[in-house]
Amino acid sequence: MIDEAVTELRPLVGTRQACRATGRPQASHYRRHRQSPAPTRPPRERTPQPRALSATERAQVRTVLNSKEHTDKALATVYHELLDQGVYLASVSTMYRILREHDEVRECRRQATHPARVKPELVATEPNRCWSWGITKLHGRRSGPTSTCT
Repeated sequence: MIDEAVTELRPLVGTRQACRATGRPQASHYRRHRQSPAPTRPPRERTPQPRALSATERAQVRTVLNSKEHTDKALATVYHELLDQGVYLASVSTMYRILREHDEVRECRRQATHPARVKPELVATEPNRCWSWGITKLHGRRSGPTSTCT
């Protein structure tokens, strides 16, 4: 009934006023009458950032960073050395981005890898074969986790 009232009032006063007059929240009205699924939009082409480096500038940054004199230096050091020489190629983050595209940046230190922790499991094969209890407070002392399975 409210839908019919909103439908009749909508051409005269608009959706917002029709919903207000009938006491229906505007969001509920739109939610009930939306077309589902939403119409598909044509894919948009991504426009390149106007300040982005061109392909030749990116190649120049990469050749400078891979040159013999800068191979074993941190990018921030190379950046500042080039600034001292009066050369600005790109920001440090852009240098990292360019090298990351070509998979030339990685962690130099050895990283520890730990195996996944396994949740301990007690399995009883027959009744009264496995006894266990958790950590509780007893008179200010802690009772450690214990288990006995035979």
